[in-house]
Amino acid sequence: MNWFDAGDAHLHWREDGDPGGAPVVFSNSLGTDLRLWDFVIERMPKEGLRYIRYDTRGHGLSSCPDGPYGMGALITDTERLMEHVGAKDAVFVGLSMGGMIAQGLAVKRLDLIRGVVLSNTGSKIGNADMWNERVDAVNAGGIEAVADATMGRWFSKGFNETPELLMWRNMLTRQPAAGYNACMAAIAGTDMITVTSGLRLPAMGIAGSEDGSTPPDMVRELMGLIPGAGYELIRKAGHLPCVEQPDLYAQHLMRFLDSIGHGTHG
Repeated sequence: MNWFDAGDAHLHWREDGDPGGAPVVFSNSLGTDLRLWDFVIERMPKEGLRYIRYDTRGHGLSSCPDGPYGMGALITDTERLMEHVGAKDAVFVGLSMGGMIAQGLAVKRLDLIRGVVLSNTGSKIGNADMWNERVDAVNAGGIEAVADATMGRWFSKGFNETPELLMWRNMLTRQPAAGYNACMAAIAGTDMITVTSGLRLPAMGIAGSEDGSTPPDMVRELMGLIPGAGYELIRKAGHLPCVEQPDLYAQHLMRFLDSIGHGTHG
């Protein structure tokens, strides 16, 4: 278990794979922690790649400073963590909120990022009224008040009928409500369309066919802002295809890494 002082937040982070390998940094979605990536990382090569992931402030074992947060603070946390662990020229894999962090970080610190995977995300997600309603619901009834609706957006209909759903519902409801709301404020205040349209680096988008939060068209539109960007649609998956379809997710990620010569592996 690793702990990093990012200034006004302390971040819980983890490293897997080859300590001397090419870095791949993962950033998770609102309401999840670094375990979101377990199924993908266990399918990735053990040699040649170094996997770094962390709990966003207000989530998991990271600290929960007073909110609301701005997206700039989430980006700075990640930037400082990457500098601390020596993750330069990394491929950054961000899902939903993590995808917004990826876009902002690539704009701010291109020296740290050589490629991005923008998964189930957009340049702008939702609108202020939608997020404010959700904040009000959590203030009134805790995360439990929004949990069932969130599961419907996160996962396909088939997955919602499996026993495994409870594990992810528990992950959501056990996040600090204050951190969840503070990060919703960060998402609500973010519109990346102008800055992301200026990016020039290897990029791939991943969408889930049954994603109720960031539908495939949103991801496709985002990737259209970056010249030469790839796009993969994973069927029978919602907002978290790395959970529902980890084999396909890992295959798409490996193809992207191979296409830009990131890491050496058998």
